[in-house]
Amino acid sequence: MEKFTFSNGYSEINGIEMYYEIYGKGKPIVLLHGGGSTIQSNFEKIIPLLAKNRKVIAIELQAHGRTSDRNSDLSFEQDADDVASLLSTLEIHRTDILGFSNGGTTTIQIAIRHPHIVDKIILASALAKRNGMPDWFWKYMDNASLENMPIQLQQAYHNVSSKPNGLQVMHDKDVKRMLEFKDIPEDIINSIEVPTLLVIGDKDVISIEHTLELHKLITNSKLAIIPGGHGEYIGEITTITSSFKESELIVPLLEKFLNN
Repeated sequence: MEKFTFSNGYSEINGIEMYYEIYGKGKPIVLLHGGGSTIQSNFEKIIPLLAKNRKVIAIELQAHGRTSDRNSDLSFEQDADDVASLLSTLEIHRTDILGFSNGGTTTIQIAIRHPHIVDKIILASALAKRNGMPDWFWKYMDNASLENMPIQLQQAYHNVSSKPNGLQVMHDKDVKRMLEFKDIPEDIINSIEVPTLLVIGDKDVISIEHTLELHKLITNSKLAIIPGGHGEYIGEITTITSSFKESELIVPLLEKFLNN
């Protein structure tokens, strides 16, 4: 990544210090990570590829990575408002957005609450309804503990943050948000007008059927079903194996959608 223009910083946004990184030059694309994640754990593999042709703005959301917390629960609506405020501060008036997993749900809320700042969105393994997750996921969440959090995500957090008890706070707030998650009403999803690419792995945690339903509800949408698990198609850290090949990442597919 060192061969790309790189800057980073913090901005005071709605009572928290939000951390961001900016790579490359060109039309902006914002990257929003999933629950329990950091910029690097989700996007380290694709940032150098995207930054060849774009200005990449990667953001860490409330209580995640280097961004501070506030005295309130996490919500996708608040995350959406935080992102919109940060982009205004950075003088990014319109942008494409790629949101992965929980970041995809936040991206849905940005398209609903702040459509004027969005050109195109990529919803990668995004959840809009509880039935998009299998029953075992909700049972797991009922008994979730930090000890069961993937060790790669724990290490990724510690790599960038030394906040006392910060990992536990992030974990517990993420779990609470998922347990209290309510379906986004169909008519609200149907109101999304921006061009949308839906991406799902054929062995994803989120069901293909759920993603197909979103494809039907979002009129101006395209659908890509990719071989592999949750985030494998972007090189998410828990999916990396010794057989990892950069050539199997879906950046060319993303760029085709964004540039057409």
